[in-house]
Amino acid sequence: MPAPSPMFRKLLAGALLLIVLTVGVLDSLLARYAGQREIRSIERQLASEAEILAGELREIEPARYAGWAADAARRARCRITLVAGDGSVLADSEFDPRSMENHAAREEIAAALNGRPMAAIRHSATLNRDLLYMAVPATAAAGRPVVLRLAVPLEQVDAAVSEVRLRLLEVSLLAAGLALVLAFFYSRSLSRRITQLKNFAEGLLDERFDKSLPPEPDDELGALARSLNSMADKLRGSLQMLRLEAARREAILAGMVEGVMAVNHELCVTFCNQAFARAVGARHPVPENLPVLELVRDPVFLELLSSVLVSGESRSRRLRLTSAEDRWYEVRVSPLAMLSGRGALAILHDITEIERLERVRRDFVANVSHELRTPLAAIQGYAETLLDGALEDPASNRKFVEIISAHAVRLNQIASDLLALSELESTEPAPAPEKISLRRVLEAALRTVEPEAAARKVTIESPTGPDLMVLAHPLRLEQVLVNLLDNAVKFNREGGRVWVECGSEKPATVWIRVSDNGIGIPSEDLPRIFERFYRVDKARSRQVGGTGLGLSIVKHALERMGGSITVESKLGIGSSFTVRLPAAG
Repeated sequence: MPAPSPMFRKLLAGALLLIVLTVGVLDSLLARYAGQREIRSIERQLASEAEILAGELREIEPARYAGWAADAARRARCRITLVAGDGSVLADSEFDPRSMENHAAREEIAAALNGRPMAAIRHSATLNRDLLYMAVPATAAAGRPVVLRLAVPLEQVDAAVSEVRLRLLEVSLLAAGLALVLAFFYSRSLSRRITQLKNFAEGLLDERFDKSLPPEPDDELGALARSLNSMADKLRGSLQMLRLEAARREAILAGMVEGVMAVNHELCVTFCNQAFARAVGARHPVPENLPVLELVRDPVFLELLSSVLVSGESRSRRLRLTSAEDRWYEVRVSPLAMLSGRGALAILHDITEIERLERVRRDFVANVSHELRTPLAAIQGYAETLLDGALEDPASNRKFVEIISAHAVRLNQIASDLLALSELESTEPAPAPEKISLRRVLEAALRTVEPEAAARKVTIESPTGPDLMVLAHPLRLEQVLVNLLDNAVKFNREGGRVWVECGSEKPATVWIRVSDNGIGIPSEDLPRIFERFYRVDKARSRQVGGTGLGLSIVKHALERMGGSITVESKLGIGSSFTVRLPAAG
C-alpha cells in the first residue's frame, strides 16, 4: 500500500483538528453550564438552610454561640460562621474565632450587614481551599443584628462537571470516529485526483511523455484537467526549445573561469554563470529576474552597472566585493542589446592574489623604511653633533660614538634578518632535511642565550629524558630555538623562569615547547605576532634590541622544514610556543 500523500494527510489532519476544536468548545461550554447550574443549586440550598438557622439564632445566648455553630454545621453539613455587626467573628464551626481576622471587608459580609443576602465564591486563606459562601442578615438574642454565613467546599461542583465531561467525551468519541471515517474516504478520493494531475503536469517536462488525462467530473479539478490536456502539446514544444537554449548557454558560461552576469534595463538578472554566483556567495543557478540588489549588495558595483545602462559605454573598475569574502576583482561592464531595451554584461576577473602581493610589497617597504629610519636618524644626528664640535669634547665623544655603533649594529641585524627571511621565502627548493639529534641542537641554542639569561637573572630549565631524532636542517632549527629562547628571556621579568619540554606524538611527530612566566601577549595580538616587523610592545621591543622579524623567521623556517608552530599566552602570566617537526624513523 503506497504511503499517504501530503494532501491526504493535510485534509485528514484538518478534519481531525476541526473535530477536536468542536468537541473542545462544546466540552468547555457544557462544563461551564453544568458548573453554574450546580452552584445555583447549592446557593438555593444554602439560602434555605440559612433561613432555618436564622430562626434558631434568636433563642441562642452569646455564651452558647460556639456550641450552636458546631451543632448547626453538623446538621446542615456545611461550615457555619457567625459575624457581629462590626465584622468581628463571634463563632465558627471549624476555627477559634479569636484567631480569625475581622470579616467586615468580605463582600458577602458587607452585603448582609446592609440587609441584603449574598453568595460569593472565594479562596479561604483559613482553610486553604475554594469555598462557596452564603451570608444572610440575622437577629440574635436581645435583637442584636448579626450575619449568619454558611460555606461549603466546591468539590461537589467539580465532581458534577467531571461527570458531564465524561458523558460528553463518550458521545464525542463516537461522533469523531464516524466523522473521521467520512473524512478519510473523501480525503483519499480528492488526494488521488490531485496526485493524478500533479503526475501529469510533471510528465510534461519529459519530451517522451505523450499521455492524456482521463475524463474528469465537471468541477474545478475537471476543468483544470481539460486545460492541461489542451496545453500539453504547446508546452512540450516550448519546453524543448527552452531546454536546448538553456543547454547551449550553460555550456558556454560553465566553461568560463570569469564570472559573467547579464542584467536588463531594470537591473534584474537575466542570466548568471556559476563562477559569478560563487564569487558573490550565492546559490547556483540564480533565478532569472532576480534584482541585482538581492544578489550583490555593493554600492560601487551597482553604480557601475547603472552608469553603463545610462551612458551605453563600457566601463571597468577594480573593487573589493564584501559579499565575496573580501576578494578583489577587476570588473568590466559593457552594454548589451536586449529585446526589452538596453542591458549590461558584467565580467569579473579575480585579482585577489595580485592585490595581496601588492599589499604585501607596500607593507614591506613601509615597515622596512620605518625600521631603518630610527637608527639612520640617530647615526646622522650624532655624527653631525660630533662634526659640529662634540668630537673635541672628551666627555661626550666616546658616548656618541658608542651610540652610533649600537645603531649600526641594529642596522646590521635588520639586514641579516631580512636576508634570512628572503632566503626562506625564496621559491628555490629547500635542501633535503637531515636526521639530527634534538638534544644536540637544543644544547647549542641554550649556550647561545645563557649570557643574556644570566644578565637578566632569568633561569632556564632544559628538558630531561631520552634524546629524540627529528628531520630538519641543523642551522635553521638552531636559529628557531635561539629566537624562541631569546624572546622568552628578553620579554621576561627579573628572576623569571624559562623551561623547555620535548616529547613525541602520533603520527610520527616530535614537539618542542618553550614556555616562560614573563609578561605574556594580549589575546588580540596573538594572530599577528608572526607578521614581519609586528611588535606587541614596540617600546620594549626596541629597548631589548628586537628587529620584529624573529618570529616571522621562525615560522618560515619551520614551514621550509615541514614543521609548524602554535602559541598560547595570557597577559601577565606567560607564553608557551610549541614547535612540531617530523620525527626521524
